[in-house]
Amino acid sequence: MTSDKEFEQFVVDQVEPDCELSFRMMFGEYVVYSKGKVVALICDNKLFVKPTDGGRKFIGECVEAPPYTGAKPCLLIQDQLENRGWLSQLVRVTEAGLPAPKPKKKK
Repeated sequence: MTSDKEFEQFVVDQVEPDCELSFRMMFGEYVVYSKGKVVALICDNKLFVKPTDGGRKFIGECVEAPPYTGAKPCLLIQDQLENRGWLSQLVRVTEAGLPAPKPKKKK
């Protein structure tokens, strides 16, 4: 199943501008970036945040699930999608806990 553009835009609109969110559609789903780092996936109209120690600590008790068959489990965000401050802080904490993207090799 694919995600709706409206759901993707809802998630992006919920996050504060300083998180510098961007996205890219891949295979009918969305990859969400913060400051150039992949922080989340939107699959089947659900938000899956990459697991980091900081993210787990921030959330506390969390639900982990794979965003698609064969994927590693991510933090499934359900109840806090409309909490702009909470969601923005989760994005900040997650982005800070991820390594910088590797430079792309020239062809």
